[in-house]
Amino acid sequence: MNKKYKFILVVVIILSFGFLLKSSDIYFEISKSIDIFGRIYKEVTLNYVDPVDPEEFMLAGIKGMLSSLDPYTVYIDSDQQKELDLITTGKYGGIGATVGLKNGNVTIVDLIEGYSAQRQGIRIGDVIVKVDSVEISKDNYNQLGSLLKKPAGSEVTVTISREGVKDNILFNLISEEIEIKNLTYYGFVPSNSTNAYLKLSGFSRSAGSEVKKALIDLENKKKVSSIVLDLRGNPGGLLDAAIGIADKFLRKGNLIVSVIGRDTSRIQKYYSKEVPVAGDIKMAVLINGGSASASEILSGAIQDHDRGIIVGTNSFGKGLVQSVVPLSFNTSLKITTAKYYTPSGRCIQKIDYSKSKIFKKNTFGEKKAFHTDHDRIVYSSGGIKPDSVVSAQSESEQIKFLLARGMFFKFASFYFNTHNNLNLNTINQDKLFNEFIDYVDKQNLNYTSNAEKVLAELNKIVIKEDYNSNVKQDLEILNKKFEKIKNQELRKYKTDINTEILQELAARISGRKGRIEQALKNDPQFKAAFEILQNKILYARILINE
Repeated sequence: MNKKYKFILVVVIILSFGFLLKSSDIYFEISKSIDIFGRIYKEVTLNYVDPVDPEEFMLAGIKGMLSSLDPYTVYIDSDQQKELDLITTGKYGGIGATVGLKNGNVTIVDLIEGYSAQRQGIRIGDVIVKVDSVEISKDNYNQLGSLLKKPAGSEVTVTISREGVKDNILFNLISEEIEIKNLTYYGFVPSNSTNAYLKLSGFSRSAGSEVKKALIDLENKKKVSSIVLDLRGNPGGLLDAAIGIADKFLRKGNLIVSVIGRDTSRIQKYYSKEVPVAGDIKMAVLINGGSASASEILSGAIQDHDRGIIVGTNSFGKGLVQSVVPLSFNTSLKITTAKYYTPSGRCIQKIDYSKSKIFKKNTFGEKKAFHTDHDRIVYSSGGIKPDSVVSAQSESEQIKFLLARGMFFKFASFYFNTHNNLNLNTINQDKLFNEFIDYVDKQNLNYTSNAEKVLAELNKIVIKEDYNSNVKQDLEILNKKFEKIKNQELRKYKTDINTEILQELAARISGRKGRIEQALKNDPQFKAAFEILQNKILYARILINE
């Protein structure tokens, strides 16, 4: 044999052997680890001093193992499988109510219009006391889904407590097939304008068709001149849904997203395939810290192709893609299998989960600059940064405290239940504000401002160091002044307070639609986006980077 070919053959054999050795090493390590894990599990389950529940013990082991990875890689048991189905299909059997914990009570926080709970008179703010014969509290809150989500046609008996009403109220509700809408609101906002506003809250399979239908419906009513797509608080969903919505706005053939797994040589690229239903209309996308995953894929594609402006605050920063692997006994594993990259090539993942010693190498990239189609600079890591940063939070720490304590929610429930025939257009806002202040005073919340906290620490030092009485008196005077300032602060932010109350009351009167319409009246992020869209020169300057 020719020496040249002998050398090539030797190299091929060496390379092949190296590959086989590397491959067999990992399978050997897996086999060895499974054997050790299995023996430990068996020994402890059979011989531990106290009886061990085999299923719970295994579940603890699985959770412990997965906790060393990112928080999106999770084991899904048979009970949670229904929640996974809801994310993908957007349908479930239930009464049409969203429930959450408010001040330690299991509370109705939203109602879906047209379904049993809303039709039969359950209200936002109602506290669930009992479902069928099961007493409900925060301790068994996690079981509530299985109690309320029943096959269509089933009867569910719900006992509720209503603020402002003395006795509990019993409801016999019928479970129905609930279809969750991704597009929770659309319309012309302001109503006399040609600006289309779309509030997108999810990314299930029907999201793309919902957006297309809404845009066509609005265009049939009057010519749409601009679009505001609201992705604030949208945690994401299906990758296909994000691609399907991007199709409605991007030019046919535009790259939407690239997905790269462990094998970096294999890149899945997704392009827009449709002729866009709204391809040339001026556009703004609203985002905030609650906009994640599919919301970031969509807003990243819009930004990188300079298709529209992004307004709000930085998005969440989730650049990871999950796949669901079916397991036995109606369980599954949701596992992170890839990272996604926006059209400019950036991964917007904020948190580095690859620092653990279980990983062979750190794959988290440094923050780098990338360029949009118009050569604007955008950055990887840290989520999507808006083109126009606008905060929507009140500057008052006291209002943030009241929000966190659910005071606006609770007061709105009380006010709605004790006032008949409410009309937000004729309501006396001075009287409304004063009633709110009286209500809060009765709650004994004991709000302490940052200044008061500093004074309290200073007072401890004064007592410890035994300063003279004059210093102590000065501190007491200061405390009284800050107490007065604290009371004045609520009046200073009276507009912010009434805005919060009116949003909650609008939800009680007209549901989710009412809440959104009322919120947009005083929404600084929406107002900023609308003003930019109306200013052709400013809009063009932002996108062209002049």
